Amino acid sequence: MTATRSRTRVPGACAATPPHRLRADAVRNRERIIGAAREAMVEFGAEIPLDEIARRAGVGNATLYRHFPDRLELIHHVTLSVMDRTADKAESALAEEPDAFQALRRFVFAAVEERIGALCPLLSDGVDKDHPDLLAARERLEGAVEALMGAARDSGQLRTDIAVGDLMVALTQLTRPLPGSGCTNFDRFVYRHLVLFLDGLRAPARSELPGAAATLEDLRHG
Repeated sequence: MTATRSRTRVPGACAATPPHRLRADAVRNRERIIGAAREAMVEFGAEIPLDEIARRAGVGNATLYRHFPDRLELIHHVTLSVMDRTADKAESALAEEPDAFQALRRFVFAAVEERIGALCPLLSDGVDKDHPDLLAARERLEGAVEALMGAARDSGQLRTDIAVGDLMVALTQLTRPLPGSGCTNFDRFVYRHLVLFLDGLRAPARSELPGAAATLEDLRHG
């Protein structure tokens, strides 16, 4: 396997050509690379060789580097992809489910499928967390999840002492990848504990939570 290139750039400062300027085949290649990177980074961590990501995406190394000149640029766009896809799931659940708590439940399971816990290690090294694109994606995600929770709260089915940050902390912990841990069939435990977690969200609450409800802003600075 060839050595991975190492370059230093600020993600988004000199971004690769925006998707709307690309030919259709180039757009497909870009999407395949982001999808392959998302799955590979969840499975093996952010340091997986970029050559392996290119192989998984079915493109050549030159194609990958043409779209994403370095690892930080790729991580930046993988993070945006996860956040946007997760927000899409929240908005779809709210629009399509007649029962507010069922919509929240649907989103929780969809968010697990997106492996949103992978965001934490991806954002830990060198990525500009205050990049305008990431801030906008974070704001959209928080708004979409808050709308879901607000509907469930208004229906009397969701306890009133939690906020978006509380939900996202739990989902992050349940979906945080364990690269190289040797854990097998981990998903069967994840879904089992998701049901336990959802039961704990229902109103009326059976216990008093310590501390204050957490927002995504709290998580950023906490």
